[in-house]
Amino acid sequence: MKIAVSSSGNNLDSQIDPRFGRCAYFVVADTENMNFEAFDNESIALGGGAGIQAAQFVASKGAKAIMTGNVGPNAVKTLAAAGVEVFVGQNGTVREALERYRNGALQSTSTPNVADHYGMGGSTGSNGGSGGGMGRGMGRGMQRASPSSTIPTSGTDEVNQLKDQVRQLREQVKKLESKLGN
Repeated sequence: MKIAVSSSGNNLDSQIDPRFGRCAYFVVADTENMNFEAFDNESIALGGGAGIQAAQFVASKGAKAIMTGNVGPNAVKTLAAAGVEVFVGQNGTVREALERYRNGALQSTSTPNVADHYGMGGSTGSNGGSGGGMGRGMGRGMQRASPSSTIPTSGTDEVNQLKDQVRQLREQVKKLESKLGN
């Protein structure tokens, strides 16, 4: 069976990206033989509708399930309409998540675990999460989901995830610069 995983990198040892619609990559793996393909998430920079577009992309690749950290209401509806099972609260590497699935250790959900527009930036600081787009214009004044609505990762996992995301972003910038001739 094909399963898509939101990922910060393009291989099975990459960290899971907790964002569904705005993840860096989707790794689509066959659970029978662990063969996989990695795809850039072209919805990452959309102003809105990233979850819906990402859900449509995952379904178009033949995935019967998605494993991610967080998923919003519009993406859940789109995935359900496409017959794609949703597994939220995932962390660690893509390979580890796939193994959890293969071992039957996961429970799918039909409900979102974050609010609409969750992945658009913001902060969970003392201001309650409103606005804080860190100068990127992405805050939009949206409230982030409460910490109890997501499964926490350890500080080490988060740091590793962020390092992996920075590395992947640098690779994407290099690709873009080469396309532009810089």
